[in-house]
Amino acid sequence: MSSRFIRWAILLFALFAASGAAVAQGQVQSLPVRIGAIPVLGAAPLFVAEREGWLGAGGLKPTVTLFDSGPNAVQAAASGTVDVYVAGITPVAIGRTRGVDLRVVAATAIGENVLVAGAKLAGPLTDGTAPAAAFRRFREETGRPAKIATQPPGSIPYTNLSYWLREVHKVDPADVQILTLGIDAAQQAILAGAVEAATVREPGLSIIRERNPQIRLVAGGNELFPGQPGTVVAVRGAFLEQNPAAVRTLVSAIVRAVDLIKREPERALPAVEAALGKGIVTAATLRNALASPATQYVADPRTIVAATGAMLAFQTKLGISEQTPPTEGLFDPRFFEAAQAEASAR
Repeated sequence: MSSRFIRWAILLFALFAASGAAVAQGQVQSLPVRIGAIPVLGAAPLFVAEREGWLGAGGLKPTVTLFDSGPNAVQAAASGTVDVYVAGITPVAIGRTRGVDLRVVAATAIGENVLVAGAKLAGPLTDGTAPAAAFRRFREETGRPAKIATQPPGSIPYTNLSYWLREVHKVDPADVQILTLGIDAAQQAILAGAVEAATVREPGLSIIRERNPQIRLVAGGNELFPGQPGTVVAVRGAFLEQNPAAVRTLVSAIVRAVDLIKREPERALPAVEAALGKGIVTAATLRNALASPATQYVADPRTIVAATGAMLAFQTKLGISEQTPPTEGLFDPRFFEAAQAEASAR
């Protein structure tokens, strides 16, 4: 046996022994994980998993940065400043066609995005008038198109709104003006009366309706886009390949958090309040948001594959992508399947 082999064997034994001792003493080394998320209730499973301590218990040390749209969070992933993305699915798919290696390992919510309208449009849009006629009448009476706030092209809100206007109701493009803003800015715009309508997600929907009851819901998630996919957890390919155990811990925590939100929303409330309340939004408002049908929590990424493909095809029709991004390689359900098996065994 060569002396070189012996030296390697001694080194490996020492490493394993040190690792075992650290675990035995409870000194598990934490792995820093940089997470980029959007400030919507669809990201609540992340906030709950962190506050419950499930990420830390699994050896992860997360830092969460909030972005005002999914496309901006993808840009951060492209620059290498975030490892994990928690936002809409379509920016991930578009980013992959541009060399951003993100892989969806879990879903968190579906049907999140809804359309609300202020007093000038809410009546016509909810009294049975066809939306195309309501928008045409608004332009004839005011001399300008109705302004609708949403997020940037490539985002789920932009796509949902475009689908509802173009495909569902055949609204004349001359009758509407789409303004692309950040999530919070769109919410403030409808509250200030700067726009006639806006796409919003919870807790924005509950906040808006509480502060101005004249602003009404005019189209729910499935009305905007059938089977509307929503927020997902995606991981940079390099991080996933280097840290598969960490990704498994992350996904297991997300699965547990989705289950907890469904069963015990009151227990989930402090995590949501800490992440999204910011001392401004009351616990009562956030409690209403958690109970809202506008957010349906799901963790299984396989349930949104078909709807994601349909949405990506429509984005190509809009000219957002030259070719429809494939769903092959976009989803990596192995970690969810492992977490599901683990949960079933408990």
